[in-house]
Amino acid sequence: MLLTSLKNDINAAKRIRLPWWILLPGVIVAAFSAALFDRFGKLYLVLPVLNSIAVLGFLVALKWKLRKRIWFWVTIIIVAALHVPLILFIPWTTKWVPALAIAAIDSADFCVILAILSVVEKFMGEPQASEG
Repeated sequence: MLLTSLKNDINAAKRIRLPWWILLPGVIVAAFSAALFDRFGKLYLVLPVLNSIAVLGFLVALKWKLRKRIWFWVTIIIVAALHVPLILFIPWTTKWVPALAIAAIDSADFCVILAILSVVEKFMGEPQASEG
């Protein structure tokens, strides 16, 4: 049941295409974020922060049918809060990292959070968001 839900959600995520009016503001926010982080001498944190925000935002968009459930938002807030120490305490490199490695990390993060949401959804006794 859990694996089926995960597979359905991952397949639904593969079908999502972001329009330009979402991507353009994202690029602008990324540029301003890079300037802000650079000003404070923490430019190496821009990529992990923006990737975490993007993964969480994509998950919220994917599970938008659950937006009226309080447990959904509580889970998202807890997961986001857990990302803060993860970002701050991992020694991020200032060297070039292949895009494939970054994509693999983001994909693993996405799948773990998706699994957490599916487990919480099952625990709460709610119908699966991917159904109907």
